[in-house]
Amino acid sequence: MMTTNPLDFTGKRVLVIGGSSGIGNGIAQGFRASGADVIVTGTRPDAGDYLEAEDSDFRGLSYHCLNVMDRGAAAALAETVGPVDVLVQSQGIVRYKRKEFEREGWDDVVDVNLNSVMDVARAFHSGLAERDGAMIIVSSVAAFKSTIGTPAYAASKAGAASLVKTLGEAWARDGVRVNGIAPGLVPTKLTSVTTDHPDRREGALQSIPLRRMGTPEDMAGAALFLASPLASYITGQTIVVDGGLTLS
Repeated sequence: MMTTNPLDFTGKRVLVIGGSSGIGNGIAQGFRASGADVIVTGTRPDAGDYLEAEDSDFRGLSYHCLNVMDRGAAAALAETVGPVDVLVQSQGIVRYKRKEFEREGWDDVVDVNLNSVMDVARAFHSGLAERDGAMIIVSSVAAFKSTIGTPAYAASKAGAASLVKTLGEAWARDGVRVNGIAPGLVPTKLTSVTTDHPDRREGALQSIPLRRMGTPEDMAGAALFLASPLASYITGQTIVVDGGLTLS
C-alpha cells in the first residue's frame, strides 16, 4: 500500500523533447506542477523566441536548443544534460499538400518522427538505466489508421508505436520502462489545418464520442501516470488518449 503520493515527482529530473510547444509543453508543465525539475527542448535558439511566436509556457522550465535532424545532436545533449529519471519524446512534424509523397518530404518527416526517436532513446538509455527510469514516446492515433494525405506521418507514428513495444521488452532487463501515448485530435500547430477551420473542426468533433478535442493537459495526465509508480508493472504499451475517436 502506497503511503506517499505516487504522482509526486519532487527530486526527479524530467526531459521533454519537443517540450517547447503543443502537447510536449503541456506534458512538461504537468511534471513541473508535480514537483519535477523539467528540461525542455525546441528548435529555436532560446525560449524567448517561442514567447513571441507561439502560445508556450516556460514557467519553471529549463530550455535547450535541439535540432533532432542533426543525427549527432541527441548524444551531445545527453552529455550536457546528464541522466534523467523520465524522458518524454514529443517531437514531430507533418507535411501537408501531398508533400510527403515526394522523397524530400518523406525523408524529413521520418527523420524527425522516427529516426530521431531512436537517436534520443539511444543517447539517454544508460542514464535512464542508472536511475531505473521511464521513457514515454508520443505517437498519434494516425499510427493505427489511414491518413490519406500524409503517408510519412502515419508510417512514422506507426513505427514509433512499434518501437515502444520493442524497447519496452529489450530494456526491461535494464530497469527502464518504455511506454507510449497516442493522442487524438489536440489543437496544435500540426492540427491547425483542421482545428482552425470551423467546418472541419465541427466535422471532426462529430466523430469523437466525448464531443470535444483533447488538450495538452489530457496528455500530461497520461504521461504522469505512465512515469509514476502506479504504472510500475506496465511496459511496452501505448495508451490511446483520443476521447473515443478510434472506437469506430
